[in-house]
Amino acid sequence: MKHLVLFATLTLFCLHSVSAQWSNRYPKVDGFGHHVYLEGYELPVMNSGATDPAPSPTKNEVAFSAKGWLWLLDLNTKVATRITSSGAMDFKPNWSPDGKSIVFVRDTGLDTKIMLLNLAENIETVLVDTKALDLDPIFSSDGTSVYYASADKGSLDIWNIDLTSKTKTVLTSSGNLERLPIPINTEYMIYLKKMGFSYDSIELVNLDEDKSTALAEENFMSQASFSLSSDKRTLVYTWPQDDDYELRLLDVVHPESNLLLTKSNKLPLNPKFSNDRTWVYYNETNNEEHSELKRISINGGSPETLAIKTWNWNTPTGKVNIISNVDGKKAPVRMSITDASGHPIVPNTGIIHSEGQNGVVFFYADGSTQVEAPLGELTITAVHGLSTIKNVTSTTLDSDSKTIEINLNTIWNAQANGWYSGDNHFHLNYGGTNQLDPKDIVMDLKAENVDVAFPLLANLGNRFLQRDIWEWKHEGTPLIQFGQEVRSHFLGHLGLLGTQDLFWPWVWGPYYDVYGRDDRLNAEALEFARNQNALGGYVHPVSVRNPFSDNGAQRIPIELIADCVLGKSDLIEVGCLWSDEIGTANLWHEILNIGEPLAISAGSDVMNDLYRTMAIGVTRVYVKPDGELSIPSYLKALKEGKSFVTNGPQILFEVDGKEVGDVINTKSKTVKWTLDVHSPTPYNTVEIFVNGAVVWTGKGNKKAGSKTYKGKIEIPSGGWVTARVSGGVAEWPLMDSYPFAESSPIWFNTIGSTDVNASKSSAETLLRLLNVSKKRLKRGYGDNPIPKLEAHFEEAKEYLEKLVEDN
Repeated sequence: MKHLVLFATLTLFCLHSVSAQWSNRYPKVDGFGHHVYLEGYELPVMNSGATDPAPSPTKNEVAFSAKGWLWLLDLNTKVATRITSSGAMDFKPNWSPDGKSIVFVRDTGLDTKIMLLNLAENIETVLVDTKALDLDPIFSSDGTSVYYASADKGSLDIWNIDLTSKTKTVLTSSGNLERLPIPINTEYMIYLKKMGFSYDSIELVNLDEDKSTALAEENFMSQASFSLSSDKRTLVYTWPQDDDYELRLLDVVHPESNLLLTKSNKLPLNPKFSNDRTWVYYNETNNEEHSELKRISINGGSPETLAIKTWNWNTPTGKVNIISNVDGKKAPVRMSITDASGHPIVPNTGIIHSEGQNGVVFFYADGSTQVEAPLGELTITAVHGLSTIKNVTSTTLDSDSKTIEINLNTIWNAQANGWYSGDNHFHLNYGGTNQLDPKDIVMDLKAENVDVAFPLLANLGNRFLQRDIWEWKHEGTPLIQFGQEVRSHFLGHLGLLGTQDLFWPWVWGPYYDVYGRDDRLNAEALEFARNQNALGGYVHPVSVRNPFSDNGAQRIPIELIADCVLGKSDLIEVGCLWSDEIGTANLWHEILNIGEPLAISAGSDVMNDLYRTMAIGVTRVYVKPDGELSIPSYLKALKEGKSFVTNGPQILFEVDGKEVGDVINTKSKTVKWTLDVHSPTPYNTVEIFVNGAVVWTGKGNKKAGSKTYKGKIEIPSGGWVTARVSGGVAEWPLMDSYPFAESSPIWFNTIGSTDVNASKSSAETLLRLLNVSKKRLKRGYGDNPIPKLEAHFEEAKEYLEKLVEDN
């Protein structure tokens, strides 16, 4: 996806007042870019297994978070006992020095606060609850105060609260993101600093003098965490290494060198020293994505897994067996379960997600799943991708075991009608708390009813991820083949689909240390794809509703206009969670008007290894290939425009009996059109566009289901016609900010035909946008010579000027 070091240049993802892209669920934090990263990487993570281990300073037990509550594990008996039971989710416990109290983070699903738990009396107290994010509580060495991170003043800063007076004092205020405080004494503290949105460092700060020293630094340490030994000298910290993480040690007085403690199973997280400095405890997910509690000797050696023998819920529980059927047959589904308090209930295996649009914790169930829950009322919500209306079932668990059957029915059977869906842009692993194998998403895709998937290999600027699985493919249902995201941030991100080889370099352009002055075109990567009979195009291109305003023009990827005008790009990603569909589609209309048959694509751009992320396939493209479905037939149909993009509604558009991608040849002045809409949720508006102008508009459907629209349009001298459905509330199965679908064009007379007036108007608009991009290009490269890029932009300018003159 996007490399965070270039915050200053990532205008592509900047939020704007008229943007309709997904923005944030939790309170905004100043000095950070797109909140998808902050919420994905900086907020606590739930798993059915143990996370956030905190060994007691006085007893042989460990506090940890699991299933959204806090537990205590007796290391002698291996019995874990639940110690919190709220409807919110509890994370990140830390002990008081006397072992009598625990501070932790309580996550309400919309905000976080700092809680204090008196273990002896089982009394919870709200310690810090601002209208901003509050994170990372830890006791001072003498137990009289608690340090924590808070965005109460806008950016995430380090604070201290006196437990007697309740006086709060801000300790850092640089405007950077500052987290994970570890007080050494009243004078010194260690914390995590993130500058420019990506440059991360573990800092030792002298609070009296406001001076700090970097103990360790790297770009994009998404899972950075650390612990200081009781002698205040040795730091253990999680550190990235290519695709994986490892635990390393360093001396805070002499941090120049460090020592590898363990790679464990490639993803050791949240390390904590035992009080006697004998062990380092941490958590790590296994092959079933269940997080396990582990420890390793401070001296090294083999890690030890601390298997929990018994889970004592401190309340009666039962087990629910849930059978899911789609159209009368057992099938995988996307599922969410909550108890009477609204707390999520999750199975013991499989990855868990929390999606930011609706605030729902969900997982995938393979036709049959079992969960354990406290006795009482349960609410089960299930969908089969975008193909069904959500099913909400309420039941009461009043015994040790109960079986529930859920029946879903598809609104429209795409496959039976020759249509197949694809997610052309998402990432298998991208710095999350799981380490997924490609086979791990097969059931997810089946549950979302996605037929074709292109997970894109991405990079973190200086780390190129998962090259070892580049050639992995899934030939059955669904079809899975890896593509590549080429991420020249400054010029715009590209998605390459169907290439046999990787394009190099993956990154270049201003603000990179290496390749930062390269006079290299995005068009080179696009040509690379074409030469391999593959497709390439711009992904998540427009983040605002109006890309034609002065401010909106700054949000368009710098090279996009030039490449699309000159026919270098095969695709434009109209549907994506992190861009605005209407804004992108309206820009696409301008390119169609000058005769470029630019094909539309869609991708969710989710990062599957994250806890806080949307569902795979919730923005997608449907294609109607000739013959049987295969990767070649899918890509051919995509390129030929036999498609529509959607984040919910499924649309079938015909004009004069012609389908999308076809050509209308008729002597009639008017022709009839029909539009069938099959939507799992209501929607507001239906529009028919001819050469970018709305020629018919109608009211949407106030209820989910199928509806047919009909009408007539006048035939212009040339150009195209599309249909669009948009607007309304995004509820399950949708996860975008509003419902949207648009068809590929049906052309008049010939593919790439134009209307004189529309062509001239769009050429003038594109010329203005190109000039904005050219100014941004020159500002970014400064004095560095870029003759190839300048020539490319000049060629596009001359082409548009000729269109204006000729028309």
